[in-house]
Amino acid sequence: MILRRPVMDIESWSTDYPIKKESWRTVLALAYQSLGVVYGDLSTSPLYVYKSTFAEDIQHSESNEEIYGVLSFVFWTLTLIPLLKYVFIVLRADDNGEGGTFALYSLLCRHARISTLPNGQLADEDLYEYKKEGIASSGRGLGLRLRSTLEKHRVLQRILLTLALIGTLFSAVSGLELVVSKHHHQYIEVPLACIILVFLFYLQHYGTHRIGFLFAPVVITWLFCISAIGVYNIFHWNPHVYQALSPYYMYKFLKKTQRGGWMSLGGILLCITGSEAMFADLGHFSQLSIKIAFSFVVYPSLILAYMGQAAYLSKHHIIENDYQIGFYVSVPEKLRWPVLAIAILAAVVGSQAIITGTFSIIKQCCALGCFPRVKIVHTSSKICGQIYIPEINWTLMLLCLAVTIGFRNAKHISNASGLAVITVMLVTTCLMSLVIVLCWNRSVVLALSFLFFFGSIEALYFSASLIKFLEGAWVPVALSFIFLIIMFVWHYGTVKKYEFDVQNKVSLNWLLSLGPNLGIVRVRGIGLIHTDLISGIPAIFSHFVTNLPAFHQVLVLFCIKYVPVPHVKPEERFLVGRIGPKEYRVYRCIARYGYHDVLLDDVEFEKDLICSIAEFIRSEGPESSRSSNNTENEAKMAVIGTPSTHARGIKMWDDEDSTELKEVNSPEVPRKRVRFLVPESPQIDRETRAELQELMEAREAGMAFILGHSYVKTKTGSSLIKRIVINFGYDFLRRNSREPSYASSFPRASTLEVGMIYHV
Repeated sequence: MILRRPVMDIESWSTDYPIKKESWRTVLALAYQSLGVVYGDLSTSPLYVYKSTFAEDIQHSESNEEIYGVLSFVFWTLTLIPLLKYVFIVLRADDNGEGGTFALYSLLCRHARISTLPNGQLADEDLYEYKKEGIASSGRGLGLRLRSTLEKHRVLQRILLTLALIGTLFSAVSGLELVVSKHHHQYIEVPLACIILVFLFYLQHYGTHRIGFLFAPVVITWLFCISAIGVYNIFHWNPHVYQALSPYYMYKFLKKTQRGGWMSLGGILLCITGSEAMFADLGHFSQLSIKIAFSFVVYPSLILAYMGQAAYLSKHHIIENDYQIGFYVSVPEKLRWPVLAIAILAAVVGSQAIITGTFSIIKQCCALGCFPRVKIVHTSSKICGQIYIPEINWTLMLLCLAVTIGFRNAKHISNASGLAVITVMLVTTCLMSLVIVLCWNRSVVLALSFLFFFGSIEALYFSASLIKFLEGAWVPVALSFIFLIIMFVWHYGTVKKYEFDVQNKVSLNWLLSLGPNLGIVRVRGIGLIHTDLISGIPAIFSHFVTNLPAFHQVLVLFCIKYVPVPHVKPEERFLVGRIGPKEYRVYRCIARYGYHDVLLDDVEFEKDLICSIAEFIRSEGPESSRSSNNTENEAKMAVIGTPSTHARGIKMWDDEDSTELKEVNSPEVPRKRVRFLVPESPQIDRETRAELQELMEAREAGMAFILGHSYVKTKTGSSLIKRIVINFGYDFLRRNSREPSYASSFPRASTLEVGMIYHV
């Protein structure tokens, strides 16, 4: 049996050759590519910042104090948040090259042991990506006390998880609002905007790699246009507009406009929409490439564009309608239509990046058990981060259409996206302050300085966005609240199910009391039992043998576990151990994956699994059979890589394949022959050879996959809220979510589902 053909060769990927160590030519190529993927959103912000700011809260006057004040706010906001905070500080907090809210959360989980799912193992800490060079856990002073406090109090752990989920949700919801706002041009009516949205979401199943080559040229052309128009407007209308970059104009602006100026900050906030993408999309590029692209291309172009608009408006004070305060009015009339066409293309590029980022967010949530399982399609054979999720794609499309048709007013859409954007940044600031103490081992004073400096700026914008709650800002809050309930219900049910497994697992003494035959008939073949447990024997096994007293001659308890790192190297994929004495032929195999890894789609998983067990048997040595402490033997697990990672390890060949290596052949049977190809050295003792022979015979007889099908119900006497959450909420999500991806990989003819009721 061979699982479905791989979509991409994940085993060829290796963290030994990270992007960061590539040449300058590669770095510049990545910087070029990042312009189309990362900065499509941020680069189109000049389309709506001034228009949203002057929508109704403030008026453009002859004194120009308002327009100069807005320009000063835009300049310093772009300088302090994207440039100083993200480029110079937050990008350094990558999780082995990966970024985003969940990357910060996974860093904290590793350094403070605050994961709410207790399936961690000491062996996980030996993973290549578990710790970074030069960064150690905080081990003294206030940092140690802070870490101990987080580890002791589950309430604080839940608050931290809630923060991460809120940041993730608002990031996705802000994408929804920004997709709508980018197609809400003044020259595009609602029906045409809806058609563009439907077409955009329809293209998603083709994958971003098919149209990605268009992204960077479009954004570069757009940045060149807005910067060139900005330079023209500066020299033609007001060469002295640079004076407005002084912070003094912010003071004059707030002094004159007072409450109206404070409320208009919600529009100014839109100048940094998309800044979070620099961190969220870090895994596709590198720190240096993203820094180069922003510092030398995006940032200067945006500053020139905003200065050019301000220079034009400073000489034009007659306002006939709302559209006079906007981007297109400052474009020379002869260039207006060509620039409009480029702007629409740039908006589509920015929207594409937002949608792709939402797919990545949902994948991370699913991997960490915080979102119901969905279908994940990998659209690229080379880049594992390029994925497509049909359910999320069409849900986003329906929500975008609903917002477009329901609001019709660009001002309300801007209010909604502004609140979502600043919420994500506040969450990043809070998590980043913890990373500074717990992961970077820096002083608490430095962390508090970071928190208060950037937190106060973002809190000011947050308050201005929140005041417009009833004018559109309620949309991201409502959508995030709905998704947050879904995620908490799923996570709560998942944790309770795991706790039931741990509390009801079968003791090793029960297995030993059954004898080598386990008290049942042992038939030829391999029985693969999937379980979420990393130790002990699952209750599903005793439930199975009690009702059907027969099982296979080789029993494998198999667990798929996500660890809080982006990737697990192929040579560290499996943890293999033995349960009970050798003659029992019971093994435990744990396959470890990072939250960005592709699960089981890209390897001949069956061969990898059998070869990992065979390699464990060969490397275990004869002395293990003399050990009398079976509990200690169960706790000992060896790290075994996939066959492609160890050239001198055991290989498995089917049928007539041959090799010069020494062979252990099975007797002639009327089935497909299987061979283990064993290196000549070290020599294998007779007992090990016999165990390999039996494993090979069992493999020839076939494999059966036993999957647990659990029905989670509340115990008698549970509270009303718990009964609603588990019996209705979690049960509804479980019945309507996708089955695990590994389950769909197993052949139906060899799969057996064993049902159990979990009373939690």
